[in-house]
Amino acid sequence: MPEQERAQLPPIGALVVDRSRNDRVGEFRGVAGPYWSLRPVGGGPEWEADPDNVRPATRDERVGARTAYENARSRGEVA
Repeated sequence: MPEQERAQLPPIGALVVDRSRNDRVGEFRGVAGPYWSLRPVGGGPEWEADPDNVRPATRDERVGARTAYENARSRGEVA
């Protein structure tokens, strides 16, 4: 991968928004061919996203995703 493209990758674990999935927030996990691998906050099945449809999550989106996960965890819905 050219150095210029590599510089545009978010760090592993960074929260991003997949616009092609109704602005779903996910953790960046790496590159899979032409796609980026994302997974739900707190874990779960990864999905592939076209990098052109992904943007960094805003502060409010990051807080909201983490809060939703913690609330689900406290209800016993996720581990």
